[in-house]
Amino acid sequence: MDLDAYVTAHHGEWSRLEQLSGQRRLSGTEADEMLDLYQRVATHLSEVRTRSPEPTLVAHLSSLLARARLRSAGTRTFTWSDVVRFLTVTFPAALFHTRRWWLTTLGVNVAAAFVMGWYLVAHPALETSLLSPSEVQQLVDNDFAGYYTQYAAGSFAVKIWTNNAWVTALCLALGVFGVPVVYLLFQNVVNVAVIGGIMWTHGRADLFFGLILPHGMLELTCVFVAAGAGLRIFWAWIEPGPRTRGQAVAEEGRAALSLALGLALVLLVTGLIEAFVTPSPLPTWARIGVGVLAELAFLTYVFTLGRWAARRGETGDLVPADRGETAPVV
Repeated sequence: MDLDAYVTAHHGEWSRLEQLSGQRRLSGTEADEMLDLYQRVATHLSEVRTRSPEPTLVAHLSSLLARARLRSAGTRTFTWSDVVRFLTVTFPAALFHTRRWWLTTLGVNVAAAFVMGWYLVAHPALETSLLSPSEVQQLVDNDFAGYYTQYAAGSFAVKIWTNNAWVTALCLALGVFGVPVVYLLFQNVVNVAVIGGIMWTHGRADLFFGLILPHGMLELTCVFVAAGAGLRIFWAWIEPGPRTRGQAVAEEGRAALSLALGLALVLLVTGLIEAFVTPSPLPTWARIGVGVLAELAFLTYVFTLGRWAARRGETGDLVPADRGETAPVV
């Protein structure tokens, strides 16, 4: 094929399609013309690729067709109804869909933390192998309580929020590999158990629970939700059921993205509690009460809105229009 002659013969059609693709508004006649030109240029691209695949021309025609397709199909418009649907359907459905995984993760980790803490209290010699006496005294008298007051409340809330969001994102992103999530959870449990055991041994259990519970209940629940969802992605790869492994991981991964967005909002709440309530002069019972109310509100949210959404077949995945088609499998 004489490529130069082909370009000369069809350049006018390509230019016209480019012009129509760049217009902000199209009349009915122009829209029909653009559709007709789109089909012709698609045929031209196919012929060029088959007979004389010149890379620059192929790239130009491919880009032109992409712009025309976007112009004709339009773009997804963001509306507040999308936000409402996410908060009332998608996010709670994803939480409810993965509830067995994160509730099991929560139960195992809390039990492990208490067992490790009890073992440390029952074996005082173990404490000296972890920290020197001066380090223990510094932790008990200053560092643990001072951590919550060393920064201004506003900046501390942002710092805590970003750190916790990063941990939950890691649990979700590394979930398909399984082992990294277990390692992150183990590190977290050991840290809480060691500090709690040391504070208990030195008679400061009231200070430990008075400072950790107001924000810690909901904060750790979020971490366990992310870890449970991550492990569910891993299990979908191991045991996909009637789906292909690619389909199973894709479905669970898309639901995990919904969890990541929603948990970022919940962690903002925990960051505000940790910055403004935990170090406040409120009585211990009042501070812990705030944490209990936040945790109960979250669980109520999951088991009401989440349950209702699940009954309608929602799993936290994208709506069918955004999900794409899935090839049938046996």
